Amino acid sequence: MLCVSLLVVNLDSTILNVAMPTIVRDLHASSSDLQWIVDVYAIVFAGLLLVLGSLGDRIGRKRVFVAGLLVFALGSAASAFSGTPHLLIAARGLMGIGAAAIMPSTLSILTNVFVEEQDRARAIGIWSGATGLGVAVGPIAGGWLLAHFWWGSVFLVNVPVIALGLVASIWLVPDSKNPSSKRPDHFGAVLSMVGMGLLLWGIIEAPTRTWESPLVLGALAGAALVLGAFVVWERCSHHPLLELSFFGSRRFSAAMGSMALVLFALAGVLFLLTQYLQFSLGYSALQAGLRIGPIALILLVVAPISSVLARRLGTKPIVATGMATLATGLWLLSRTTVAGSYGSALPAFVMLGIGTGLAFAPSTESVMGSLPRTQAGSGAATNSTALQLGGALGVGVLGSLLASRYQGRMHLALAHQHVPASILGVINGSLGGALEVARHVGGTSGIALAEVARRSFVSGMDLAMTIGAVAVAAGAMVVLAVLPSRAGPAREPSAVVGRMPSQAPEAPLDEAASR
Repeated sequence: MLCVSLLVVNLDSTILNVAMPTIVRDLHASSSDLQWIVDVYAIVFAGLLLVLGSLGDRIGRKRVFVAGLLVFALGSAASAFSGTPHLLIAARGLMGIGAAAIMPSTLSILTNVFVEEQDRARAIGIWSGATGLGVAVGPIAGGWLLAHFWWGSVFLVNVPVIALGLVASIWLVPDSKNPSSKRPDHFGAVLSMVGMGLLLWGIIEAPTRTWESPLVLGALAGAALVLGAFVVWERCSHHPLLELSFFGSRRFSAAMGSMALVLFALAGVLFLLTQYLQFSLGYSALQAGLRIGPIALILLVVAPISSVLARRLGTKPIVATGMATLATGLWLLSRTTVAGSYGSALPAFVMLGIGTGLAFAPSTESVMGSLPRTQAGSGAATNSTALQLGGALGVGVLGSLLASRYQGRMHLALAHQHVPASILGVINGSLGGALEVARHVGGTSGIALAEVARRSFVSGMDLAMTIGAVAVAAGAMVVLAVLPSRAGPAREPSAVVGRMPSQAPEAPLDEAASR
């Protein structure tokens, strides 16, 4: 039940990708709109995870889980019937609130039910498979729905699944909480949401406004100040939203960093590939989704196996090998040309699936295994925040690199052409917009415009893939240097930073959980 709910939540991180061309046509969305439609979900998701994860520790993880399902269903229905990009952005934000309640609850409930290390590792392997599968299978599900229904169906499909989940969770999902949890940190929550919002806004808007824009520079500087203030506040607070002492464990911090980089690469790559397959190679939404399918299938098989390999060989070599494989796949995609084909990209897809599957489950087990069970909700929320922030930055950073290169090339190509400002805005806004203009223009001029737009897009995608490969490869080197191969004993946070240790016992499971 937990994995099915998690699958739906992560499905919505990428199911929208294949619907982007349709949204461009039907809602007249720009590239900036598209990035916000994708990223607002992750921003709200990441901003509220710490708050709702700690709330689950305090009032009961099952209650927060069920409330999250309700809000997610409402947001899905609102998204399906949005008539403008701005309404869709707002509805996606509502979905992010529900997702922020669901995701950490699933992992913290799981950790409290499976208390033996081997059982927990196996369960987390399945949980990780569901997480990665949701991200990778989104384009397939979205493509099938678009082939049979309108674009809103990619959201409306969530409602019956969540409804079944609400009914099933009453009997199947046990409850647990931490009776010694502290009061909420409202000021820390505001600082974290504002800081991450400013950071992602600056990254997403930079290609449109330029990196030298005072607004962009101001947003990035503001993000640095606010996030710095957040760290200072959390360090001084007696009831911190983010338990900084967790990061004193190399097993916790190195594994979390590796997961963030994996999601950075996977989410960013899927955001770019779905557009490449449709706009450049000419596939339909369903055809594009099916061609991304190997990533999902391989990930589903490899993720549970990776937990077994990590127990036998150690966490470090498996995670580092996975990240190195992922970086190799990104590097292969950076060699893409306009004349390329799906067959030439398929080996890279296989490597993306293997790399993600190898790295994800052992890293998650390393994070959760390094924490006491009383801190499962906060730990799961911190873990989930890293995942969502990594995914949002992947879309934001890699999407911005592509957009900057695309717009720069198109500006040079059209510098001596007398193109009306409104049409120029559509062409520079996205590859889909440029192809639509080329179709209306027709003739030799239309063919030339489409060709230069595709070349500019592929050039930008190659740049983004190269940067992604370098980032993940650097992360693999850090993992080799820092991440322990074997588990050590979980420590209470107070033991790390010198606070008085808590005398409260571990949170007992309720009767249903014990059964």
